Amino acid sequence: MAQIPWNNSDYLYLAAANVGAVIMPWMIFYQQSAIVDKKLKVSDIHASRWDTILGAIITQIIMAAVLIAAAATIGASDPGTPLNTVQQLTKALTPFFGDTLGTIAFAMGIIGAGMVASIVVSLAMAWGLGEVTGYKHSLEHRPLDAPWFYAIYIIGLILGGLLVVSGVNLVKLSIDVQIMNALLLPIVLGFLYLLALKVLPEKYKLKGIKAVLVGIVIFLTSGFGVFAVLNTLL
Repeated sequence: MAQIPWNNSDYLYLAAANVGAVIMPWMIFYQQSAIVDKKLKVSDIHASRWDTILGAIITQIIMAAVLIAAAATIGASDPGTPLNTVQQLTKALTPFFGDTLGTIAFAMGIIGAGMVASIVVSLAMAWGLGEVTGYKHSLEHRPLDAPWFYAIYIIGLILGGLLVVSGVNLVKLSIDVQIMNALLLPIVLGFLYLLALKVLPEKYKLKGIKAVLVGIVIFLTSGFGVFAVLNTLL
C-alpha cells in the first residue's frame, strides 16, 4: 500500500508546486480585470460567484481525473517510468489506450490546455499593464483604438511560443513557475484578504465566522506552500 512520504523534501517541493498550480496569483488579477471588462455590476455578484465556484470545481475535477488516470495506467504498469519531459508525459495513457491513441489523447489535452492558458496569461498581462500605465485595455476596443493593449497581448503569445520551441525543459520550467506562485501567495492572498476586511462596502465585507474561516484557509494554504519550498531549499 502506498504511503505518503511527508518527510521527503522533494515530495513536499512538488506538493508546494501543486499549490502554486491550483492557486495562481495572476489568476486573481485576471479575474478582477475580466469582471471590469465585462462591466459587471453589483447585481451580478451572485451569478459571478457561482460562475467562479463552478469553474473552480470543474477544473479541479478534470485535474484529479487526469492524475488518477495516469496513476492507474503508467503508475500501475511501470511506476519507474520517468516523466521529466512533455514527450514522456504523452505516454502516460499508452498502457491503457495503446501507443497511438494514448499519445494522441494526451497530446490533445496538452494542446487544448496550452491554448486556453496562453490566451488567459497574455490577457492578464495586457490588462495588468494597462491598469498600471493607463493605456486603453479592453477587448471592446478595436486594435487601432487600443494598439498597446493588443500589442502586449500578441507579444505575450509570441514570447510564449518561442519559449516552447526553444528547447528548454518545459516540465522543470512549469514546476519552477508554480513554486514562484506558491511563494507569492501570502502576499497576494494577504492583501486580498485585507481588502475584503477593510475596503469593501460594509454590506460585502468579510465578517464573523466567515472571515475567520477564510483567514484560516489562506494561512494554511499559503503557509504550507512557503514552508514546503523553504524546507527543500534550506
